[in-house]
Order: sequence, then structure tokens, then C-alpha cells
Amino acid sequence: MSADRPSDSPSPAPLPDEEATATLLLRFAAEAGAGKSFGPMDAAMALMPKAEWQRALPVVRRVAVRLALEGRLMIYRKGKAVDPTDFRGVYRIGAPRDE
Repeated sequence: MSADRPSDSPSPAPLPDEEATATLLLRFAAEAGAGKSFGPMDAAMALMPKAEWQRALPVVRRVAVRLALEGRLMIYRKGKAVDPTDFRGVYRIGAPRDE
């Protein structure tokens, strides 16, 4: 194979920027409404092409944590708010709840 021959596989899509991700997360939280949440997978799938959405998950998590620290979103596990700096596993994102 020649070194100057283009690859048959397309280059990966660029990762979403954090501002676009923040806007999307806040919109999803508003659309979900009070007491409801959404999964990070939903956001990642809205940000990236179908075959590459998993690559956006770290960006979604990073932005969700930042917005949670700012008090604009909450991170939930098993329906309960968690510390955004110290959680593992499956989580959901939503608007802050009055509890």
C-alpha cells in the first residue's frame, strides 16, 4: 500500500465542544421537566454521528459535572442526587430538584 494513498476508512468526526454540549444538556434537562432525568447516552447520540456517539461520552460527563458543580444540573444515581466529583457507574442527568 502506498504511503500517499488515502485510507479507505473516513476520519472520525470531531468531538463536540463543551459549550455546545452544555447547551444541549441544559435543553434536555428543561425538556425532561421537573423530577425527570435523561441518560448521558441520549446526549452523546444527539451530539455525534450514529457510529461514533460513544466517543462523546467523556465530554458529556465532564460537562455534566461542571454544570452540576455550578448548580445548573444534577447528577443522579438510582434516583438520588450524588456528589458530582465522586460518583461511579451508571448515572443520569437532570434539572435540580426541590427536595
